[in-house]
Amino acid sequence: MTDPSGFEVLGREQCVALLATAPIGRVVFTHRALPAVQPVRFAVRDGAAVFAVPSGSAVFAAMLDTVVAFSADDVDVAGGWFVTALGRAHEVRDPAVTTELAALPLTAWIPAPGDRYVRVPLEAVSGRRISAVRPVTNHCP
Repeated sequence: MTDPSGFEVLGREQCVALLATAPIGRVVFTHRALPAVQPVRFAVRDGAAVFAVPSGSAVFAAMLDTVVAFSADDVDVAGGWFVTALGRAHEVRDPAVTTELAALPLTAWIPAPGDRYVRVPLEAVSGRRISAVRPVTNHCP
């Protein structure tokens, strides 16, 4: 099935599988009543995106217990895909889980003592596959 733009619509399982292949994603949250985007190194675990952020950061403070968007993609001129998910972000506090997450390459961009792990359940998931990208030509005189 395709959407009105001609992109192939992906099912939930396809979307989650593709997310699991991307090392970097973006969390979209509200900061000071405005949209904000933060790139993060992440992993997909138990139906959620998990990542580390500094405990004193704006992203950590702004997103806890709020609905955020999470996205990742892999697109070039040969085509690709993009996936977006919505979920309520919360801090991972279970010591057994944080120990498991500490073994993954989830460090914040600038690692600092006190990094915290955030979990975003992949509640509402959508994705698209893009065929080869046509070159854009400039038609201006």
